[in-house]
Amino acid sequence: MKERRSKTQILVDILRLVHRKGGTAKSTHILYGANLSHKRLKLYLDALIENGFLEMVSERGHTHFKITKKGVQFIVEFRKIQEITDAFGIPI
Repeated sequence: MKERRSKTQILVDILRLVHRKGGTAKSTHILYGANLSHKRLKLYLDALIENGFLEMVSERGHTHFKITKKGVQFIVEFRKIQEITDAFGIPI
């Protein structure tokens, strides 16, 4: 059985998903891509916006989430940490 993802891993999964979608994504795409319930997705999106990793953008009545430079930098730094922890067999 697979281990549960940590909160940090879920946040990084959301950021990576938005980044792969060209830097912006609708909440529905994030919901399915990150495999989260609507309630949990809202909590994570709020945290990412509050910390400056994502921005909420409304265009023509549609809401999108845009990754910021800080969000991209977080992905880069997290990847480095993950490589180190994987090398020593320490789960994040």
